[in-house]
Amino acid sequence: MDFRTDIEIARAATKLPIMQIGARLGIPEADLLPYGHDKAKVGQAFIRSVQDRPDGKLILVTAINPTPAGEGKTTTTVGLGDGLNRIGKKAIVCIREASLGPNFGMKGGAAGGGMAQVVPMEDMNLHFTGDFHAITSAHNLLAAMIDNHIYWGNELQIDDRRVVWRRVIDMNDRALRDIVTSLGGVANGFPRQTGFDITVASEVMAILCLARDLDDLHDRLGDIVVAYRRDKSPVFCRDIKADGAMTVLLRDAMQPNLVQTLENTPAFVHGGPFANIAHGCNSVIATTTALKLGDYVVTEAGFGADLGAEKFFDIKCRKAGLKPAAAVIVATVRAMKMNGGVAKADLGDENVNAVQLGCPNLGRHIANVKGFGVPVVVAINHFHSDTQAEIAAVKSYVASLGAEAILCRHWANGSEGITDLAHKVVELAESGASRFAPIYPDDMPLFDKIETVAKRIYHADAVVADKAIRDQLTVWEAEGYGRLPVCIAKTQYSFTTDPSVRGAPIGHTIPVREVRLSAGAGFVVVICGEIMTMPGLPRSPSAEVIRLNADGDVEGLF
Repeated sequence: MDFRTDIEIARAATKLPIMQIGARLGIPEADLLPYGHDKAKVGQAFIRSVQDRPDGKLILVTAINPTPAGEGKTTTTVGLGDGLNRIGKKAIVCIREASLGPNFGMKGGAAGGGMAQVVPMEDMNLHFTGDFHAITSAHNLLAAMIDNHIYWGNELQIDDRRVVWRRVIDMNDRALRDIVTSLGGVANGFPRQTGFDITVASEVMAILCLARDLDDLHDRLGDIVVAYRRDKSPVFCRDIKADGAMTVLLRDAMQPNLVQTLENTPAFVHGGPFANIAHGCNSVIATTTALKLGDYVVTEAGFGADLGAEKFFDIKCRKAGLKPAAAVIVATVRAMKMNGGVAKADLGDENVNAVQLGCPNLGRHIANVKGFGVPVVVAINHFHSDTQAEIAAVKSYVASLGAEAILCRHWANGSEGITDLAHKVVELAESGASRFAPIYPDDMPLFDKIETVAKRIYHADAVVADKAIRDQLTVWEAEGYGRLPVCIAKTQYSFTTDPSVRGAPIGHTIPVREVRLSAGAGFVVVICGEIMTMPGLPRSPSAEVIRLNADGDVEGLF
């Protein structure tokens, strides 16, 4: 067994020059903007030039609800891309960029793990090509211009009690959730209550990830609702005249980032909305470009299938016209035992009964994904403590649901350990069995869309929302926003809004705390339970152990 850390494995990788990775995809050097020797951005002119090509097969990798036991969704996404290339398919990986918030909070990194990683791992987790900084700057430019407009006479008659555009920062900082700005006298403007969200929850992030090109990006930015007047009529970003400058700041960030896996599989890493507070998918432009360049594109959606996969299907695929050919649901024996009631400290002990008790969480995700008309295979991400009896229990349970579970050893063995899954994915994708469709139509009322997701995906009995929230949804429908999909923000740890409830619960309700219109992104955010759009740091954040060693290398990201 390889006892090196992920960062040590990544640092020892034999990387090809990024121009060589681009050449494998037919991208001329002139259309690559290099960031060093191992990463580059793909130019808009090249992207436009390939739009008439046929699409490859789109494969979604999703997972059960995350647990402290670990699931390995990104690791499996990367491993499957390598595995498909190993069996002779031209495969490309598409994943999201890492946020500094969780990297310095509790997650530690977002590039895969073991022998299934995207590199350069350190760069990807620390600033990368600056996309998140550009998004942060564009978002906060708009905030500054709103306050500046109010300061210089407020020609648009904005009601400063109804400014809905908050500020953002790419860091977990609970102290910024609820603040008062412009204190200190007349020269500093008019004091008002506001707050910060994390950058990955920004509507600008969502817009960048859903825009087709720079023109579409500019139009969507202009559509952002930033405030309301006293008569409650909306004020848009274009009214503030910030949309042009924001587009300028985002020009390079709009170009997908090209890197590679440890086995030199091309990987697009672009965009990074969280799935618990946003739509949780990498950019449309990266995915659609990859589909023109490869036989297979392997992408992932954040957290469990109840959040990431639902939003991938109902938001990203709906808006981009994507049709996934198959889906992989990642699970581990350890997570099944934890769902079955075993404490983390005892996960190394064989407990077939606990595995069986925990499997219904996996079963619900299988049923949910099948409900979108997409064929499913389960990837059992192998841990060395798994026993044959426990693995057999998962396989037997999945078989009883009409699907197949395949043991994968990509973390330890790279592509060699995941070829069985690669062959199964090809079988499903080439069968033409996918009959993909979102679970609700565009013309369904907004509250009915919320109920549809809550009842069909979360298996809740009801949605609880007070009259003010229902009235707000009705107003947005009257203003022409009724055809938008809904983006539900809730805890990733449970089908309920209580993060402590594991398994496959029934009989619960989904309380809606707030709704926000993301008119530029093109969806309505529905905030449920106690979920926060600005996370806080844990008691012992990962930042405490991240440092440079004597050689100047980063340590502690994993």
